[in-house]
Amino acid sequence: MRILILGGTTQASDLARALATRADVEPLLSLAGRTQNPTPAPIPCRVGGFGGVEGLATFLRDHQFDALIDATHPFAAQISANARAASAASGVPLLVFSRPAWAPNEGDDWSEVGGVAEAVAALGAKPRRVFLTHGRLQLAAFAAAPQHFYLVRAIDRPEELRLLPHHKFISARGPFTLEGERDIMRAERIEFLVSKNSGGGATAAKLVAARELKIPVVLIARPQAEGAEEAARLADVLDWIEAHRPAP
Repeated sequence: MRILILGGTTQASDLARALATRADVEPLLSLAGRTQNPTPAPIPCRVGGFGGVEGLATFLRDHQFDALIDATHPFAAQISANARAASAASGVPLLVFSRPAWAPNEGDDWSEVGGVAEAVAALGAKPRRVFLTHGRLQLAAFAAAPQHFYLVRAIDRPEELRLLPHHKFISARGPFTLEGERDIMRAERIEFLVSKNSGGGATAAKLVAARELKIPVVLIARPQAEGAEEAARLADVLDWIEAHRPAP
């Protein structure tokens, strides 16, 4: 059974490891190539785009894939939309493997906003010390509020950093510990945390640290995805694979 996995997340890595030693499947992991040094994969891997919906549909047909699993980041709206359209065009069944969004707990001070521009506005006019953990994309939007100090954490150094007059960059890859997140926020005297509502456990410690330190969180809501079957647990994904195995 040939399976194309659109990856770049912890979920994709978990699925790749689960399929790596199986002789009854032939998985291929596809990465967009935005991260310079991705985590090594235990299964065959390709890097780069497909050329839009038509390119992905052609790739699925030409390589005779039996299933497509979208395990990209919950905010990778374009590739997810392309996956849905390519699945429909090629007839290859699609499953979205995505972790559930975070939900607030008692003591959290969260403001959920619809996009990055709203996140910038939510910081207010008064200069603040802001911890940006929403990734390196769309960083330029915060140049509209140059009065703030920005602590920026991402895997690769963003080119847009030069647009922020007051900033400090940390290159790091999750998972992150609660103790480490507390130490960073205390040492940098953080007053606001900005994050995308990505869900999952690898980066959730920052939210707990913010709660303990009584730091407000500006959370960017994830885009709504419609028209595809979804699963949040690896076991459910493996069951879906079995249910969509082609007849001998």
